[in-house]
Amino acid sequence: MPRWKALPDELDPQVREFASQLRRLVDRSGLSVAAVAERTGYSRTSWERYLAGRLLAPKAAVLALAEVTGTSPVHLTTMWELAERAWSRSEQRHERMTEAARADRARTAPGASGPARPAGPPADEGAAERRPPRAPGPPSGRHRRRIVMFLAGVIGALLVITSAVLLTDLGRSDDQPRAAPSPSRSTSASASAPALPAGVKCVAASCTGQDPELMGCTDKLVQTVGSAKVGASVVEVRYSRICRAAWARLKQVAPGDRVEISAPAAAGYRVVADAYRDTYTRMLAVQGPAGARACATLKSGRSGCAAGRAAAGPSGAAAGGRPGGSGTTTTGQ
Repeated sequence: MPRWKALPDELDPQVREFASQLRRLVDRSGLSVAAVAERTGYSRTSWERYLAGRLLAPKAAVLALAEVTGTSPVHLTTMWELAERAWSRSEQRHERMTEAARADRARTAPGASGPARPAGPPADEGAAERRPPRAPGPPSGRHRRRIVMFLAGVIGALLVITSAVLLTDLGRSDDQPRAAPSPSRSTSASASAPALPAGVKCVAASCTGQDPELMGCTDKLVQTVGSAKVGASVVEVRYSRICRAAWARLKQVAPGDRVEISAPAAAGYRVVADAYRDTYTRMLAVQGPAGARACATLKSGRSGCAAGRAAAGPSGAAAGGRPGGSGTTTTGQ
């Protein structure tokens, strides 16, 4: 039974070749997908998606795989850049097709302009005899009584409503200005809510307590805005400009080491390392990177903290696809 399933037929040739190259590297290394996930710091689920062609592996994951398998990253990086451009083109085509399908549904929806279809049942294709429609006859006496009672009820309801409106207007002084109707909360909320990029699932307060990788906050605008060396480990403050949230990361850890993120007037999140690999906390919504602080306490008893500083502009943003991706380092206190 082959180890890998066939890649999806709709994949771009460059994306297909890149995914096949990743499979060849894993095969030559003799490692299982679980072993690759443990040594690169990415989850097993993420690697299964990368190798199946369902998701494009981020550049940081590709570099980590090259290091694990002893492969030169130069050619692999070039293949990734070509695949990344092809993947972006495919996403744009998919968005255009989605918009076109939505427009078609709007044109064919009930009430849309277009040629009217004749009413009545479709024409029979058999030889069955059609009966002509019966001419409408005069309504029966009981039916007439129902119509009269219904109209009387409608007229009575209209009279009650009209009386209430007139009494309200008479009771209000003419020089009293009428309050203008206030816009609904849903309208104002929808107007002020920012549109999130594709894949990003939270922003600001909604990110607090969430995993940055699962929420799509590990995008190209993620930065390391503060770092400090604690023994043989490094504690860092990571900040996402898109999600407006920060989290702590501890590198070169040992089981039992602890790392936490905190911000003024906010409860922090702590993580205890369970393996010899990088680990990170959940996110905290912050007004800016300068409001975040990451602290580490090693099992040996040593401790230290890194304070976040103002993030650099987009040109200094780190390219990353996970909370442990490389970024611009600012030495903390």
